[in-house]
Amino acid sequence: MPAPDLLTDELILTGRITTASNATFLGSIGDTAVVYKPIAGEKPLWDFPDGFLAHREVAAYLVSEVLGWNIVPRTWLRDGPLGKGMVQLWKEPDPDQNAVNLVAAGDVPETGWKQVLEGQDEYGRTVALVHEDSPALRRMAVFDAVVNNADRKGNHVLAMTDGHRHGVDHGLTFHRDYKLRTVLWGWLGDKLTAEERNGIDRVIEGLHGGLSRSLADLLSAEEIASLATRCARLRLAGRFPAPSGEMSAVPWPLF
Repeated sequence: MPAPDLLTDELILTGRITTASNATFLGSIGDTAVVYKPIAGEKPLWDFPDGFLAHREVAAYLVSEVLGWNIVPRTWLRDGPLGKGMVQLWKEPDPDQNAVNLVAAGDVPETGWKQVLEGQDEYGRTVALVHEDSPALRRMAVFDAVVNNADRKGNHVLAMTDGHRHGVDHGLTFHRDYKLRTVLWGWLGDKLTAEERNGIDRVIEGLHGGLSRSLADLLSAEEIASLATRCARLRLAGRFPAPSGEMSAVPWPLF
């Protein structure tokens, strides 16, 4: 049986993800499972332009590809049952793994994990937000700083069985203003590795050529210029960035 044409073959809806803030559907193109987010189902936001969240998701995928770390599953724009929207390959995470978690404050592992903050749960118990200390998750944190991700929640990190980590839900990215809100603050101020610096260099190089041309159909010229500025500053600093301004440094809810 030939592989489906993901751009033109019929997209059939098979379910809806009701916990998503915007209209999000499960679907299939032939035997390929996908996620479909129609532009018509995007809710207006006060600080992001209306009708362009799908474009930002595709732009995030393009940057992920240039970084070379396979963070964002393949993502593209196409028509669907509810109009044009973003389509992304479905990735099934390992239900027995959690790359980001809430644990009792006294139960934070001594090694292999980073604590981000402490707070109280709905029962008044003190809990800690933690994430694993892994190269895969470090790369995702670098990616988030590059694309200015304003919504890296814990359940936007997909822990795969083989140890790989995918990131999803990148509609709130590429804002011209600093908007980094993430649960992955565990390396704040740490030096970037050579691999991480090389990834940023690939994006900088791409912004002088093919990547810039591809992003021009998805982002404004000002947003692309801000992306270039962020990369240059991150590369010059050589360290993971810190929160800035008066806005919350973490998204809400956390998961």
